[in-house]
Amino acid sequence: MKKVITAVIILLLFGMVLPGCAGANVKPVGQGMKIYTSFYPMYFLASEIAGDKASVISMVPAGAEPHDWEPTSKMAIELNKADMLIYNGAGMEPWIDNILTIIDKDRTKIVDASEGIELLKSAEYNEEEENEHEEESHEHGIYDPHIWVSPIRAMQQAQTIYEALIEIDPANSEYYGKNKIELDSKLTRLSKDIWDASKLFKSNVIVVSHEAFGYFVNDYGLKQIAIRGVNPQEEPSPSKMAELVRECRDKNVKYIFFEKLTSPKLSETLAKEVGAKTLVLNDAAGLSEEDIKSGKDYVTVMYENLENLKKALGE
Repeated sequence: MKKVITAVIILLLFGMVLPGCAGANVKPVGQGMKIYTSFYPMYFLASEIAGDKASVISMVPAGAEPHDWEPTSKMAIELNKADMLIYNGAGMEPWIDNILTIIDKDRTKIVDASEGIELLKSAEYNEEEENEHEEESHEHGIYDPHIWVSPIRAMQQAQTIYEALIEIDPANSEYYGKNKIELDSKLTRLSKDIWDASKLFKSNVIVVSHEAFGYFVNDYGLKQIAIRGVNPQEEPSPSKMAELVRECRDKNVKYIFFEKLTSPKLSETLAKEVGAKTLVLNDAAGLSEEDIKSGKDYVTVMYENLENLKKALGE
């Protein structure tokens, strides 16, 4: 990663003149905007609100796992041609701080979609550990960055994006406002459907492949048991797996969830040990090419999750 950032800085210093100027964040009327988003949920929210007034680009490509993705030097340079950069924040994009140091903020509006949202602490850190590491940044895992997984929090992130859009393009504020109302309506309906279904669940425990559903369970009265921490690449110890087997048996867990963009092997292993089945519970961090071609988006994926939750917790 350091080599990449060094290469970017060299290219910027010797091969590029930054186009910044005072007031450049306000777009001339009728001029299309270019918006870069860090990964799919930010792309979805920005696209829904910006509509045809902007070209919205997801930096993380379809089918890629965003936790371990890093921008190329070419991508970093392209960001200086953007009118806006939207990222999730809360440590989800560990590369963002380095990128922000080389972006002309007079040219590119920077939007941290986690601003103003009360962050949940990762289950990996107890109070004592937090005190020991209180000077560490979010990228070390103190906070759960999976804000968007809850439709309620996704609406909060959408509000932040909307406010940034009308700030740099006030001429189209009415258009963005209409789109925002339509998006809020879809997310509100989705949230209500999840909440109504949760009242009928026979169990409130979900066992997931990694700690990505903290905001979701917090907002809908459920409890999350995670095989891995906030980073899906981290492997649990044998003692952790043994503890999970005991807990799943104690709670009579019938389904173990896994995500499409990560390996299902650990979920399958745990399910076999406790005599459970497996189902997909998608954190919507990214869609596959197949998903995109079939017309799926954040809302449809979350409704698929709801159907699987009904099956897993309603039996």
